[in-house]
Amino acid sequence: MNEEIIIAGFGGQGVLSMGKILAYSGIMQKMEVSWMPSYGPEMRGGTANVTVILSDERISSPIVNQYDTAIILNQQSMDKFEPTIKPGGLLLYDNNGISRHPERTDITVCQIEATKEAAKMGSSRTFNMVVLGAYIKLKPLVKLENVITGLEKSLPERHHHLIPLNVDSIKRGMELVATQN
Repeated sequence: MNEEIIIAGFGGQGVLSMGKILAYSGIMQKMEVSWMPSYGPEMRGGTANVTVILSDERISSPIVNQYDTAIILNQQSMDKFEPTIKPGGLLLYDNNGISRHPERTDITVCQIEATKEAAKMGSSRTFNMVVLGAYIKLKPLVKLENVITGLEKSLPERHHHLIPLNVDSIKRGMELVATQN
């Protein structure tokens, strides 16, 4: 098993956090893991992406040009990364702010209304966890309990009171994607 993932969006959307949580989850499952962030100089509003590789074999390089999965959170990332998904791969995206939807027919495309759902849950900042929940439902490479532990490890202690809300958001994403297929 070797899963090469790109997660991309604007800074402040939790792109790097999603990648870090996936990386921690893989480590706890004794996988070989690579986590390589890339972001502009802006703290919020600039582009950000992270490449995560989860594998049961040694990872020779963290540099990837084609991905098994792309998790897309804005239009610029859709334009840039849709062409880089391997045939047969997965494109998971939040439709908020997307003006041109995916056009490829040789990949699985799954849209999730994570921004809308997180707002309904009372915390728009957890929309990235809704998306993460959808991903782990579609590709169950990491166990939910390890994702929760990864969340605990990556969230600063001062924000640990938000863990239950984040876990609820992950579970809601898992439910939502099940009803969209």
